[in-house]
Amino acid sequence: MDKHLTPHVFSSWLHNPTHRQWLALEANRLLGFAKAARLEQGFGDLDGYGRLKVGACAQTLNTARLVHCFSLAHIQGIPGFAELIDHGLAALQGPLRDAQHDGWFDAPLEEGGSSDKQAYLHAFVALAASSATVAGRPGAAALLERAQAVLLERFWSEEEGALREAFSQDWRHEEHYRGANSNMHGTEAFLALADVTGDARWLDRAQRIVERVIHQQAAANDFQVIEHFSRSWEPLPDYNRDNPADPFRPYGTTPGHGFEWARLLLHLEAALLRVRCNAPGWLAKDARYLFDSACRHAWEVDGAPGIVYTLDDQRRPVIRQRLHWTHCEAIAAAAALLQHSGEEVFEQWYRRFWEFSEARLIDREHGSWHHELDEHNRPAGIIWDGKPDLYHAYQAVLLPMLPLAPSLATALAQQGAVH
Repeated sequence: MDKHLTPHVFSSWLHNPTHRQWLALEANRLLGFAKAARLEQGFGDLDGYGRLKVGACAQTLNTARLVHCFSLAHIQGIPGFAELIDHGLAALQGPLRDAQHDGWFDAPLEEGGSSDKQAYLHAFVALAASSATVAGRPGAAALLERAQAVLLERFWSEEEGALREAFSQDWRHEEHYRGANSNMHGTEAFLALADVTGDARWLDRAQRIVERVIHQQAAANDFQVIEHFSRSWEPLPDYNRDNPADPFRPYGTTPGHGFEWARLLLHLEAALLRVRCNAPGWLAKDARYLFDSACRHAWEVDGAPGIVYTLDDQRRPVIRQRLHWTHCEAIAAAAALLQHSGEEVFEQWYRRFWEFSEARLIDREHGSWHHELDEHNRPAGIIWDGKPDLYHAYQAVLLPMLPLAPSLATALAQQGAVH
């Protein structure tokens, strides 16, 4: 390098004390809003004003996600969440659990819950149990042991290196479908399980999922994540074409999942390096490709700011709503890639996503974040009505302040450890 030239140095928000304080304040604001979700048998949906919806019932997804988030708050030393964690744990060990056949319903059966057993929900139960275990809450370790057993005995396929999707209540009938979404959250849960249990085999399982869904399938599709597969892992490009706005299995590709997978690949690489001092070189490369593909095809693709919900097989927008979780994952992915690479382009994306979220998604008047905007960036509620989700926004304000490994609960616990 010419001695008269100095390398370009940029200031990152990730290291800015004021930005980190802003993130912490936003975290507390989100937590306060979510407390109102408590019901007798767990946690339910909140409306746009932070009130329980009329007729709200306890749901396993809400309960597990809130136990996870409230555990993270408790680990950080924020008072007011211990009893709420215990309440959620009791629900997951009581009315939400199938005491006869094992596993978890999506809601209490007497309140209309489905008796089917879904890998997606079970991954969140395991995540919740792992975080509550780190938080030291009574009963969490027993729940963690049971959740691990169900994942391994019922959902994990050693032959496929991935999670099966769903079963009937008695486990006799299996759905002829494989989903990237459930395996993505399985990967997230496996990373946490590896940290909490000390069993590195969970990392092996996570790596096998990532290799199949991302390094093989998504890589052959311009790093747009293929969401839907047959039981034999053949892509199903027309799946839900007649129900394109499904909140969990929408037609086409979901750019928000591209961001989410990108972050998880970097977490997996960091976890492998901590345990074994080596990791496949393609993990970081694929993470960059996923992020680039999601930005290129979904950001402002229809002329308005924001990231569209879904794209078709020609990369054209299908559902143009902007969902809050998509932008939360974009923020977290940009932060992860910025940590990993130190490259200014990811700083620019990180700031861009936060500016959009502050201007359009964060609701300073009524609390939390608008969960959905229409194609004109006005609050809407077609896909996600109300504000039931703490998990995505809360993680988006925590992850930029933490290393890529270990996983959230363990990382927060280590920050407060006394040596």
